[in-house]
Order: sequence, then C-alpha cells, then structure tokens
Amino acid sequence: MSKTTSTDTPPERADEDLGAAGSQLSTAPKEDLPNLPSLGVIGWARWFWRQLTSMRVALLLLLLLSLGAIPGSLIPQSGIDETKVADFRKAHTFLAPVYDKLGLFHVYSSVWFSAIYILLFVSLIGCIIPRTWQFIGQLRGRPPGAPKRLNRLPAYTTWRTETEPEQVREAALALLKKRRFRAHLAGDAVAAEKGYLREVGNLAFHIALIVMLIAFAWGQLFKSEGNKLIVEGDGFSNTLSQYDDFKSGNLFSSDDLVPFSFHLNKFTGTYEMSGPNKGTPRTYQAGLTYSQGAYGKGRKTLVKVNEPLEIGDSKVYLTAHGYAPVITVRDGRGNVVYRDAVPLLPLDSNVTSTGVVKVLDGYKNAKGVGEQIGISAFLLPTYTKGSETASTFPALLNPVLNLTPYHGDLGVNSGIPQSVYQLDKSHMKEFKDSKGAQLRDNLKPGQTMKLPNGAGTITYETTKQWANFQVVQQPGTDWALAGSLTAIFGLAGSLFIQRRRVWARAVAGPDGVTVVEMAGLGRSESAKVPEELGDLAGILYDRAPGAPDPDEDDNTTPDPQVVPAEGAEK
Repeated sequence: MSKTTSTDTPPERADEDLGAAGSQLSTAPKEDLPNLPSLGVIGWARWFWRQLTSMRVALLLLLLLSLGAIPGSLIPQSGIDETKVADFRKAHTFLAPVYDKLGLFHVYSSVWFSAIYILLFVSLIGCIIPRTWQFIGQLRGRPPGAPKRLNRLPAYTTWRTETEPEQVREAALALLKKRRFRAHLAGDAVAAEKGYLREVGNLAFHIALIVMLIAFAWGQLFKSEGNKLIVEGDGFSNTLSQYDDFKSGNLFSSDDLVPFSFHLNKFTGTYEMSGPNKGTPRTYQAGLTYSQGAYGKGRKTLVKVNEPLEIGDSKVYLTAHGYAPVITVRDGRGNVVYRDAVPLLPLDSNVTSTGVVKVLDGYKNAKGVGEQIGISAFLLPTYTKGSETASTFPALLNPVLNLTPYHGDLGVNSGIPQSVYQLDKSHMKEFKDSKGAQLRDNLKPGQTMKLPNGAGTITYETTKQWANFQVVQQPGTDWALAGSLTAIFGLAGSLFIQRRRVWARAVAGPDGVTVVEMAGLGRSESAKVPEELGDLAGILYDRAPGAPDPDEDDNTTPDPQVVPAEGAEK
C-alpha cells in the first residue's frame, strides 16, 4: 500500500500524523465509531451450535468419553457388584465420600457421563446432517467443468493430434465412463470424477458411531443379568424369584424378562487322564430340556462353555460346575428330617469342595427336644491315601465326604442374612465321640455316621453334579455389532478410497491441428493421480495419435508424458 501526504503539510507534521494513525486500530475518531450490536441470545446459540458440531469438539468429546469410562473399569460399580462397593467403602473411608460426590460408584449413570454422552451424540448428528445433504447435492449434480488453465493442476499432459476435437472428446468420454468415472461433456472438455465411496465411507463411519452409541445406551438401560445354580434333576423358570442373584439396568422391569424355562437333565465333564495335562477339562456340557412360553413344547439341547442357549433376546451361559452330595439326616427316632442334594463350592482345579448342611426344622434329639443341626462338609472327588486335604483328580473316581456335625441354634431367626455356604457356630455345640473328642468322620457313598447317644444318623447317599448358569438379556447387541462392522468398513473406505477428478480438453489449434490436454486433481492426498492420468492419456493417445509439431523437421511424434505443472504441489 502506498501512502501520500499533502504538499501543504510539513514533513514533521506528516510523520506525527502517521504515527498517531498507526497507534490506532481505526483512522476514525472513537466518538464516530458505530455502536456494534451484541450477539444476543440467537447469536450465542448459533455460535455454540457451530462449536458443538465442529469436528474438533466431537473428537474432544470422544476422548472425554473414553477417559470417563476408565474409573468405571477400575472402581467397583454399585450396579454390578454391591459387595465390592461395600468392601471398598470400609477399606477407604476418605475416598469413598469423594467418589460418592463425583458419582464414581455409578459412572455410567452419573450426570457428568450422561452429559458427555448426549453432547457427543448431538455433535455427531450435527456433523452428519449437513455433510449428508451436501453429498446428496454432489451426487445429484455433475462434476465441475474444466478450469481455464489445466497446466496449473498437479498432474498434466498435452499433445497434438490430427483427429477432430469432437472425436477426441467422444473417445475421452467413453474411456472415462468405462473406468467408472462419472463423466459428461462440459463445453470443449470432458469433466469426470471418481471416488465418491470415500465420502460414503466417511458418512457410514459417523452414522455407525451413532448407532453404536444408541445400542450401548439401550443395552445399559434395559439389560439384565442373573445367576442360578441348578442341581441335576432340578429346573429353572425365568422369573425374578428364581435367581440366586440378579442385577439390571435402570429402565428394566420384570415384564421385560423372556418367558422360558429349562430342566438340567445331566452334567457331563471329562478330563485328561494322563500326561502333563492330567486333570485338564476336555468336555463341559449340560444336557437341558427347555421350553419357550408357558405352554411351549420341550426341546433337548446341550449347553457348552462359550456355546450358550439363545432364547429370544436371552442367552443362557454355562459358567461353573461342582458336586452336590445327597445327604439324609434322621433323628433319634429314625424319622427323616432332611434329605437333599447339597451344592458344595469348589476350592481348586481338582474340585476339592466345601459347604454346609443346615437342618432347620423337624429334628429332635434323644431327649425329644427340638434343635437345629449344622454340618460342615468337605468333599474329595478323588481321595488318595496320604492326601487327606485335597483331591488328586477332578472326576468322581474315589469320592470321600468328611462331615463334622453341630447342634444348637443356627441363628437363622435373628433377621441377619446368612450365607448358605457358611456356618455360624456361635450358638452351636459340637457332637462328642466316645473319647470326648469332636465327632467327625470320612464317608463314602452309602455309608452312615451315627450321632452319639442315639441322637440320629447322617447318611451320604450318592453324589450329583450341579451347574451354574448365567442368564443374560442385553438388547441392542446385534445393532452394536452391525454398527462396529459398518464403522470398520466405513473407516477403511474413507482411508483407502481416493476421490479424484480428471479433465480432457480437445480444441483446434491456430494451425487447424487438434490440441489435447488432460489434467488430474486429487480431492485427497493420493500418489496415484499422475499414474492414473498417465494410463488414461496413453489409452486416449492410441485412439488419437499425435501429430508432429510445426517446428519439427522429422516425422516423429513423442508419446504424452504426465508432468507436474509449475508451482504444483508435489
């Protein structure tokens, strides 16, 4: 910019005026500046919407969502395991109140995680809708016409030919359409474009993210998960009262449970009998008879590890197994007061198991006084002499059941919940043998332990097996899987498909010879544009052979070569 001063103004005064003007943002006096209006509510709303729907904000929200999920994986969650949350509160008296205020014990239902989730959802929609309409407009339109100076494009070639311009353009149009370009005649040139699937992949990726977000939210809100231990010969009906433990999403109701039932006919487990892998499970399978609905027809099936039974939206997984010895307890008069299969908990890989038998009602001692019986049970599926504390093999090859009985008050009427696998001995007395020692005995199937003073008997009848099943109902998993696959393919398409444009111009030169120009432009970074243009130009050159330049003395005609134009990006 040039600056001039009036011829009537001294140089010193002119320098002062220029210095004063340079110290201001505007050459107009401050009092003469117009009063600019504030943005207002609508203006701020538009600004906020533009920021929210920008790609950088979407990426930032996605990062925050990933970071927010970290405490949900490291800190016990109240919706998953209340026991671990209670233990954490006892062990961390200072952190627990802080975590409560921050909602870290229920991350996925907290206000701040929900806010990030919803903002990301809105941001993605705000990004997708305008781009979708823009892309639809591009599909409905035609590739843009050729620039005036094709030699400025990154990939360019030219030659002269005696073929008529119309014939060259028709040949170029046919060639580009055969190569699956969208091509049309635009004036004296053919305009073509290819690689629209790149934008399709980009849009598919973003839409798939929205589908995955919806599926994840839907699954978390309406999910349910319960566990049930079933002994061979027993059954299960999919109602809340049948579960040993059950947890569900915030919007789940009992009406959402899929109506079905099943019966455990037999559990089969086989193991390696020898070699370095001795005792390693080979087969775990549960033979079931299941039915759908209240009056469904029974069907037999096998449920294996990682091969669940699918009934509607529910999946029944086989998660564990163990042994349940059948124990019969008789009082001093010979009356059967207890007979049942007692599930024991495995302690090791050889299924050494422990548990408790609780006889709550009906038992009377030798004096006719009603009492409660508690029995500690310890099972060795394969007993080997010299190894009295652990089984040597997981199968029932030589089962031995160690029983230690007690009598008194089990404390079940105190109102305090008890575990079925633990025995409260605070109000219990030991049975004593003839030598005054605590009564305990090792029994094999069919053997009986006699209680002292004619107090009754305990018989180890036989051994059944039990299986633990996890019933999972999480809607939206199919949509999440479809969304993830679509996102993968969409991302691959947006990364590897290159969108590019090609123009071919044919005009008559001053001497009447046709001048052919071809140029290419990549809409995304691609090293294939020059090679592809060279291939197209070579084919078109065969259909419209070159003519000698006016200043050439011989009759040779050089082949076209694609060269970068001056100033083009390399």
